[in-house]
Amino acid sequence: MEELGYKKLLIWQKADEMAYQIYLGTKDFPKEEIYGITSQLRRAALSVPTNIVEGYSRESQKDFKHFLNISLASLAETEYLIDFSRRLNCFSNDSHHRLQDLRQEVGKLLWKFYQSK
Repeated sequence: MEELGYKKLLIWQKADEMAYQIYLGTKDFPKEEIYGITSQLRRAALSVPTNIVEGYSRESQKDFKHFLNISLASLAETEYLIDFSRRLNCFSNDSHHRLQDLRQEVGKLLWKFYQSK
């Protein structure tokens, strides 16, 4: 395995950017949500790129596809939590749309990548 070869994957780059933007976007969430929605959203978003990394490091394509499947599930959780956070007025409309657009882009890329494995 090439060292840090996953960083060359466009899907990992986009998923990493999404997780980063969610971390930035949740900095101003209400303090009472630090162990609630803030933590849950951050974990779900970070799970997308980390499962790509873990799958990439596996020996077989079957294992890789399994971890990509986990990434897809985490992405679905992220989508719900972004919408739920908007309902709680934790995100502005602009932030919500920007994050959902990024999440949608990651979803399209991840699904195509998953199907190719």
